[in-house]
Amino acid sequence: MWRFPTGLNLIYLLLFGAIVGWIASMIMGRNRRMGCAANIIIGILGALLANLLLPLISPRAHFTAGFDLYSIGVAVLGAVVLLGITGWFSRRRR
Repeated sequence: MWRFPTGLNLIYLLLFGAIVGWIASMIMGRNRRMGCAANIIIGILGALLANLLLPLISPRAHFTAGFDLYSIGVAVLGAVVLLGITGWFSRRRR
């Protein structure tokens, strides 16, 4: 059962989201247009997206909830996909 993170877990979640969002925004070339809050949100949502899509891509793959390079890499991949989707919709709307 999922519970809202409290205390130190919340700080880790925000730090993880900030790092992942920042790396993804640099990969996608949006670093100058995104602030810290946007990086955190994109990082956390990207990790959630990767957690949902990873088992569909490879049944053996799993997303570990940790602060290691594998988790950061998978979350960055999810955040890049999320930034790509939002960029595609914003260009299409113009």
